Amino acid sequence: MIRTVSEDDNIEVYTSAELVGMEGFVGNFNAVVAHNGEEKTITHGVTVIATGGHEFEPDEYLYGKDARVITGLELDQRMKAKDASIADAESAVFIQCVGSREPRRPYCSRICCTHSVLSALHLKKQNPKMNIYVLYRDIRTYGERENLYKEARQAGVIFIRYNVDGKPIASNNNGTLTIKVTDPIADVSLAIETDLLILAAAVVPNAEEKLGQFFKVPIDADGFFVEAHVKLDPSSFATDGVFLCGLTHYPKPIDESIAQAQAAVSSAVKLLSRQTILAGGVVAETNPSICAGCGACVAICPYGAPSLAAEGPYAGRAAINPVLCKGCGACVASCRSGAIELKGFNDAQIMSMITGAELKRAL
Repeated sequence: MIRTVSEDDNIEVYTSAELVGMEGFVGNFNAVVAHNGEEKTITHGVTVIATGGHEFEPDEYLYGKDARVITGLELDQRMKAKDASIADAESAVFIQCVGSREPRRPYCSRICCTHSVLSALHLKKQNPKMNIYVLYRDIRTYGERENLYKEARQAGVIFIRYNVDGKPIASNNNGTLTIKVTDPIADVSLAIETDLLILAAAVVPNAEEKLGQFFKVPIDADGFFVEAHVKLDPSSFATDGVFLCGLTHYPKPIDESIAQAQAAVSSAVKLLSRQTILAGGVVAETNPSICAGCGACVAICPYGAPSLAAEGPYAGRAAINPVLCKGCGACVASCRSGAIELKGFNDAQIMSMITGAELKRAL
């Protein structure tokens, strides 16, 4: 796929590049990209944000201090390389929710349970006699992946539950890697000697606050971008012409990332196929002759519609871009000089509505 994209004449790929500037609106974005020591301006109609995520680097369970303690992705790499440490192992322990579902990172990373169960099954196929333990808080192989959990149980994988206030303890005792855990169901303390300790680390977003500011799109407390509507519009932002997909949105398996990418592309193509884009009629407009140029509207607008003119007879006065305006009225309420009105909802029109409602009630 990488080769196909790189060889396509209609696709330009900028590796090791950084977005350093962005202005414009749907149908007319201008992105400034720093690449190979130079800056280039790219004009484009729509934007898809797919900055992805990465595996959290654990800071517990002897990770980084003992070579036998690895993450789930590192286990994949070792199995792919047919590493001797995997082939010679007689036992393995998986610890779930490493860095997830804790106060500093309260969300579930969703793919960890399925990944660990699949890895356990692969290890069992390589060596059916290997003792494999999965230490979990809650198993979430959701949907049809629940069958993987059943298959692992039947293959002899042992699942041991633990509480967040009684997390497993990893220790190296004279070269022996030992995992101590208390099973709250059986109410017994266990000490497991193992050759491998695999940590199911959290998925951490690559989303950047600067990127969100460029496109006027929100980022939640966990660092993931927030869609326009979780049910009705899960692949779009409130900002027109900007879409999202993949791990930059929230942790999800590959099939869901692909489905969301197809949805984002479908929405983007629908926009690009139009000759013109019609804006809504309920938008704000300014009267520059009475504008004080204080910039309050610029600061308060979540969509970046107002701006102060840089030149012309009304330089320094506010102007509204009707394409970006959503008609929320925040700028109208913030204007100290009364220079901004919302079309269809100016003072005279609102008073007429009130008068009409009172007359109707009186009749």
